[in-house]
Amino acid sequence: MVTIKVENLINFVSEVFSQSESSTEEARRIATYLTTANLTGHDSHGVIRVPVYVRWKKMGSVVPNQIPEVVVDTPALAVVDGKFGYGQTVTPVAVRLGIEKCKKAGLAAIALRNAGHIGRVGDWAEMAAAEGLVSVHFVNAAGSLLVAPYGGVEKRLSTAPYCVGIPREGQDPIVLDFATSVVAEGKVLVASRGGKNLPKAALVDADGTLSEDPHVLYGPFTPDGPRDHTKGTGAIRAFGDHKGSGLAFICELLGGALTGTGATAPDRRFANGMLAIYIDPKVVDPANFFDGEIARYVDFIRETKPIAGVESVLIPGDAERRTRAERTKNGIPLPDDTWAAIVNTAREVGVSEVLIQRATS
Repeated sequence: MVTIKVENLINFVSEVFSQSESSTEEARRIATYLTTANLTGHDSHGVIRVPVYVRWKKMGSVVPNQIPEVVVDTPALAVVDGKFGYGQTVTPVAVRLGIEKCKKAGLAAIALRNAGHIGRVGDWAEMAAAEGLVSVHFVNAAGSLLVAPYGGVEKRLSTAPYCVGIPREGQDPIVLDFATSVVAEGKVLVASRGGKNLPKAALVDADGTLSEDPHVLYGPFTPDGPRDHTKGTGAIRAFGDHKGSGLAFICELLGGALTGTGATAPDRRFANGMLAIYIDPKVVDPANFFDGEIARYVDFIRETKPIAGVESVLIPGDAERRTRAERTKNGIPLPDDTWAAIVNTAREVGVSEVLIQRATS
């Protein structure tokens, strides 16, 4: 395991994307969002994605320095085409537009289509919450067949994230952010590169055997080589049996079909689609009952007596806050295999050995 200071990691990853044809501004933006995912403990959406992003760029699946296009624009609704730009570039544009419309109308909906990987969806919920807005996000990934629907063994769904952000006056927001599969694909990636093992029965092989072995999803791979989910014989399982599978299906229809990205299919170019709904609590609740009731209910939940082996009952966002504080202070831990893959990618795009060594100093 290697531990890297936050600013060092941002600087290093910025250099990788600068050498991969992104502008200085875009490179730093991508690096900052990826590192922030690690800070919150979502390593699956963090810098482990660097080799994947660079590979996608070389394949033409993602395009540097894109300017998204607003193709439908009404007072309370817009459709934004990301034109396959990096998600960290095109998604903030869509979210800012949703925030602006919501503040004027009290309610807004934004359909983002054809975006590169948008990273941790919680970032966008936090962005809206910082402006005092509730947001709900339905996301899919066209062309990303990873998850078997309930009762099946074949890949038919993306990991189809779902996210809700709720602002709190004077406190961090409440953010619920999860893949509708037992684990996000990035967690399989983390496990395959020497990180945290997968939960029991997170994967299912073609013969119906339940497994925790990343080879089921990726097929054969070397420690620092690429991971390709099309090479494996199995799939990730949907969480919560028919309930998680059903929610994933809805994310595919709303985040994919409705936005124009398309529900996932084997012959589609990779792209994230996101339908985001924004609500201004001040319009819904001029008496400001909402924030006080949140505080009461948060305390009510946290005061629950924990079961044996559990220190305390948490609400969404508690674990992330603890991890962010610890990693901001002590640095971000990365398994050796993960760091080796990132360094190999950096060398491939022309990052100097001096900068590579500086990252771990």
